[in-house]
Amino acid sequence: MTETGGRRSRVLLADRWRRRIRVLHGDLWDFRPDPLPASVWLRWLPHGLLCLAAFGVTVGGSAQLGDNGHLQPGAAFVIALAQGGAILLAMWRPVAGWWLSTAGTVVGAAAVRGRLDLVPGVTFTWPWTAAGIVAHLLVLLLLALRVRPRVSAEALALTALVTWLLQGVWGGSHYQPTGVLAVVLSAVVVVLGAALRDRRVARAELVEQTSLTSEERARRTLLEERSRIARELHDVVAHHMSVISIQAQVAPHLVERPSPELVENLAGIRQNALEALTELRRVLGVLRSENPEDPYGLGDPGTGAAPDAPQPTLGRLGALIENTRAAGLDVTAEVGGAARPCAPGVELSAYRIVQEALSNVLRHAPGSTVRVEVAHGPDGLRLTVANSRPRRPVPPSPGAGHGLLGMRERAAMLGGHVTAGPAPDGGFAVAAFLPRDGAPSAAPTGALDRREPPHPSTTGDQTP
Repeated sequence: MTETGGRRSRVLLADRWRRRIRVLHGDLWDFRPDPLPASVWLRWLPHGLLCLAAFGVTVGGSAQLGDNGHLQPGAAFVIALAQGGAILLAMWRPVAGWWLSTAGTVVGAAAVRGRLDLVPGVTFTWPWTAAGIVAHLLVLLLLALRVRPRVSAEALALTALVTWLLQGVWGGSHYQPTGVLAVVLSAVVVVLGAALRDRRVARAELVEQTSLTSEERARRTLLEERSRIARELHDVVAHHMSVISIQAQVAPHLVERPSPELVENLAGIRQNALEALTELRRVLGVLRSENPEDPYGLGDPGTGAAPDAPQPTLGRLGALIENTRAAGLDVTAEVGGAARPCAPGVELSAYRIVQEALSNVLRHAPGSTVRVEVAHGPDGLRLTVANSRPRRPVPPSPGAGHGLLGMRERAAMLGGHVTAGPAPDGGFAVAAFLPRDGAPSAAPTGALDRREPPHPSTTGDQTP
């Protein structure tokens, strides 16, 4: 007894250590990407650098105008403050900032011109000071980044004109000319800013066009699926309306001496059935194309579904699964319960749900193992399509991701529902319940929770 208890204790201890090792492995052997959130301060870094540049221009320009330009400290500070403030103003109003920078340069050049030869042997950079050139280049860059190239070209042309008027027309004595350098650097900055702006605009237009294309694809996919549902509903209803019309026509001949009222009522029933059938066919003429191809790629290669071909039922699930196996998937099928007759719409929707689920596995879980289960119950059909984790890289899919939406619309139309979610082995599972007569029914027990797939690479179109 003691030996048995000791063996059990060792087994429990070993199990406990194995669980701890599995937990440790799951915690530390995890290399999923989890980047830090974007820093808010990094978004304000350019603003901070521009503020530092404005402060440096103000201090440096004030010292240069006061020491070398022999201006009064107050006047030198005001001119330098205008040049530095132009950088800050250009952060919010680029055109106004350009005007302030140009005006500061003109006022500074006019104020210094008469003092250029006060100190012999000392040459002053004129009409653009070093601080003025830096300030104007930053203002032109901010301008070119945010306005149309035509506005930037006009600002550059006026800058060149003002420089030519100051240096070439008005002129001065004993100074180091900086006009050509200022104009050349301004042209380089404007070209650079315009190029960066065009690149940003092109990228924004590409993102917008991609978004519009994706929305259009999603809308088209949804409309196509709803058109398919409406077309298939028409085929089912048209069959019943045709039967009603024929029975109403034959019924009077089954009675030896039918009363006039009975004949009149049956004739009215037949006429109403024919009118309803005509209207349904008129709607079908709008929805149905000449030769619609197999939308899921699971039919015979190179063939399409003819407009008048019979709608598929559960009896054709075997052919569907064989086609899927031929496409490279390992599919197993299991049918449980005693088969009972179902409404035509239920069988059609069951076939389409399984077809859509298999199509999604083909596209988004290559190399996986698929299990298809069809359970016949007294209250309806239970369908399950589960796939394992894909064994090959998942190729990018251009699908719009409305596979589950179409399945749920089909099931809800018949009073059933579809649930989907990730499986414990890393794959994906779709479960559906369809009432046998198409009437609302209770949810099936043991169904998957209605969850969204964790990543589109596993499920692709199996996203709501």
